[in-house]
Amino acid sequence: MLSVRFWGVRGSIPCPGPDTVLFGGNTACVEIRADDRLLIVDLGTGIRPLGDWLMANDFRTKGRISADIFVTHTHWDHVLGFPMFTPVYVKGTELRITGPVSFENENLKDIIQNQFSYRYWPVRAGELAANIEYNQIKETLLDLGGGLTVASKFLNHPVFCLGYRFNYKGKSIAVVFDHEPFRNLFSNDPADEGYNEELAKEGEIAAAEENEKIRNFICGADIVIHDAQYSEEEYATHIGWGHASMTHAVLSITGADVKKLVFFHHDPTHTDSQLEQFEKIYKTNMANIFMAKEGMILEA
Repeated sequence: MLSVRFWGVRGSIPCPGPDTVLFGGNTACVEIRADDRLLIVDLGTGIRPLGDWLMANDFRTKGRISADIFVTHTHWDHVLGFPMFTPVYVKGTELRITGPVSFENENLKDIIQNQFSYRYWPVRAGELAANIEYNQIKETLLDLGGGLTVASKFLNHPVFCLGYRFNYKGKSIAVVFDHEPFRNLFSNDPADEGYNEELAKEGEIAAAEENEKIRNFICGADIVIHDAQYSEEEYATHIGWGHASMTHAVLSITGADVKKLVFFHHDPTHTDSQLEQFEKIYKTNMANIFMAKEGMILEA
């Protein structure tokens, strides 16, 4: 069985309070189960309650925690919960953390472990009890054994960011966090100074090709969890920020044989009542749309 549980569904910053109780205010973290295999996507603040749940359940029955963690990218809202992940302080915990390559001076390991320095946190990385391995990847296909594979795909975001597709026994879950549609970066307006017809055409072709690659990546997936931070009106004023509209998320799966679409990475300003209304509007035309909610479990 392949399933997903949501522990953190917000983007940008945690937003606890009376207006976010229903859908939750923690940042990105989802738990994927491939039978008894534990997979975690992102280390946002949702990983804190996940860690507590694992200690009360997996640790109690198995005596240890073993997980493959896939980091989409290292922006704060996707990593800042890791120091509060209880299993890292427990001897016997084994974590294999995979994330995108970086062309900066610091690698994935350095970026994550920097949180465990005295300027940010009272426990240093060298004092953690867990055995942690780090692996930096580009676009690839990983074989985790037992029929479980993970494909990765670069997304459109201001920093290197990977989408992941988990495939297991004929079922698949694709995560497309922090992504907006590729667009032509050259002007299409002949009245603009510097307009170049050839460049404009090449820009349109390039954008279409990249968007088609994303479509192929999610095509046929049982569940697609897609960035849907903005309404269409909001997106018009946030182009280039690296996040998509709900309408784009729907368009991305139209005709792609996707069984379930989950709106994810909710804007911190969106209240429970707003998210309920958005979900109602989109469900009118497509019943297999879900608004990500903390605690929600879906089976592929």
